[in-house]
Amino acid sequence: MGTVQAVNISDKKGEKKHEVEEILLVEDFGVQDDAHGGSERQVSLLAFERIEDMKKDLATLKVGDFAENITTTGIAASQLKPGMRVAIGNSLLEITQIGKTCHHGCSIRKEVGYCIMPKEGVFGKVLQGGKVRKGDRIAVLNS
Repeated sequence: MGTVQAVNISDKKGEKKHEVEEILLVEDFGVQDDAHGGSERQVSLLAFERIEDMKKDLATLKVGDFAENITTTGIAASQLKPGMRVAIGNSLLEITQIGKTCHHGCSIRKEVGYCIMPKEGVFGKVLQGGKVRKGDRIAVLNS
């Protein structure tokens, strides 16, 4: 079990996301009003604990700085594998990918020297849409 620490969106790809009160996950699309909606990586998740770990190198880091849609607590990328299903609030995701290739010019990599999304980022597709907000429960349904 985990918890949603924050939900985040951005207007453009390649920029940090900003925290919002809630997001709407749309089936087979991703996050409504987010620049990455409709892409192959519909929804991105990142563990808050890992962001906190990186603050030793860059104290100003906050949720959304790694362009994650959902910042989690209690769930780490190491616990998930592609094909697993995860319930978040009343929505359902299927994990499609762990990690990614950082785009050229990644601002975090420039500031800190490394980025955690290539190994720690979790990506999924929306199987069942719904609203997600801070405090919602996260449950891994199969392992």
